[in-house]
Amino acid sequence: MGYNPKIHHRRSIRLKGYDYSQPGLYFVTICVQNRQCLFGNVKNKEMILNDAGNMVGKWYNELGNKFHDIHCDEMIVMPNHFHCIIQNIGPVGTDLRVCPDTDTNNGACPNTNDHVLNNNAIPLNDIANPISGGHQSLPGEHHSLLGEHYSLLGEHIGSPLHRVIQWFKTMTTNEYIRGVKNLGWQRFNGKLWQRNYYEHIIRNERSYCNISNYIINNPANWHGDTFYDQ
Repeated sequence: MGYNPKIHHRRSIRLKGYDYSQPGLYFVTICVQNRQCLFGNVKNKEMILNDAGNMVGKWYNELGNKFHDIHCDEMIVMPNHFHCIIQNIGPVGTDLRVCPDTDTNNGACPNTNDHVLNNNAIPLNDIANPISGGHQSLPGEHHSLLGEHYSLLGEHIGSPLHRVIQWFKTMTTNEYIRGVKNLGWQRFNGKLWQRNYYEHIIRNERSYCNISNYIINNPANWHGDTFYDQ
């Protein structure tokens, strides 16, 4: 099914001990470099996508065709950033379930990857300002809306999620460049996307519902959003 906006809504800093190649649900945020508003505008609390914004949505919905163990869940293209829930369904026959609210076991699966660093959490209102450079720690903070922590991820060595995001960035950047050359799209400064992206492991049904609602309601809350830029 093609993308319909009315229907479809670095560094390596990783959660210590968590296997990012295992089946699971991930809330991902990718920001435009310098927070340029390139993908449309919010009017009357609705996101009005331009051709570039529709292009971003199109490539998101192509992820499942490129990566057969990936399912594209809720998403929203905003003027200068992109939110989505990506589901790694794992190999055929994998038992993937979102834990019920009563499940208090938030332990992470063991991981022998030598490149795993300590978990570093950031609140949602800090998403627009990632730290760049070396492996610098961020202080753990809690975000009350989602009731869980966020972790800032960059380049994951051997991580399927990293490969998915990198492919998405490459495809959207290449088509955006063609749009600039052939269709007069607004030019971007240096790179289309920021190098880093943000990812949150969804551990239970309540978190999934809260994050889905956050994505759906993002246009309505645009003027109070940390990414808001006139």
